[in-house]
Amino acid sequence: MSKSAPIQLSLPVHLPDDETFQSYHPAGNQQLIESLRLAASGQGERITYLWGNAKSGRTHLLHAACALANEQGRQAFYLPLGIHASMSPAILEGLESLSLICLDDIDEVSRHPIWEEALFDLYNRVLEQDNCCLVVSARAPANGVGFLLPDLVSRLNWGIQYQLHPLSDDAKLAALQQRAKVRGLELSEEVGRFLLTRLARDLRTLFEVLDRLDKASMRAQRKLTIPFIKQTLHL
Repeated sequence: MSKSAPIQLSLPVHLPDDETFQSYHPAGNQQLIESLRLAASGQGERITYLWGNAKSGRTHLLHAACALANEQGRQAFYLPLGIHASMSPAILEGLESLSLICLDDIDEVSRHPIWEEALFDLYNRVLEQDNCCLVVSARAPANGVGFLLPDLVSRLNWGIQYQLHPLSDDAKLAALQQRAKVRGLELSEEVGRFLLTRLARDLRTLFEVLDRLDKASMRAQRKLTIPFIKQTLHL
């Protein structure tokens, strides 16, 4: 297999083109982002543990790390463990030969002994390699996830750990405006704050709604105004 080609999975895994470091609003998480950039480039920490609330941006950052690694001709592998029921732990075998492994939502396999053993074995194999970085994400620190295997918790605590800091409303507004600008949209502060007050406040939901509004505005040839948003979203 060519080293510049990302691994292809026979799974419903998709890396969005717009979830990159450039499209991520860093507010308060600059050190984490720089660490992930280095890991994606093969220069950072061998093991990185990232935790934060659901829809806090963890998945975006793992997608971004894989995208950067692939841009640099390095093989990257992204796997959301929220879909572990549809696959076998054997999918983790041999991954240590790659440049970057990103495992999302590893807390989803806690209290699943076979998966915990497979994760533990993968950690050990990665640590034996010189050119592989592993990034994992969860909703809580390693000690608070509820893994049954003490040795796995020990391994999870070996690497560098980061908590993803939640964004303030002002930072969310800035992130929305940045996302809109990338899409060629003009999102005023008034409209942005209207979305923040009327919708779920996590960025993933806000971005999904913005994408929907983008398509609707293109079809209707309308600007993003509050009346147009009310009509489109039935608010």
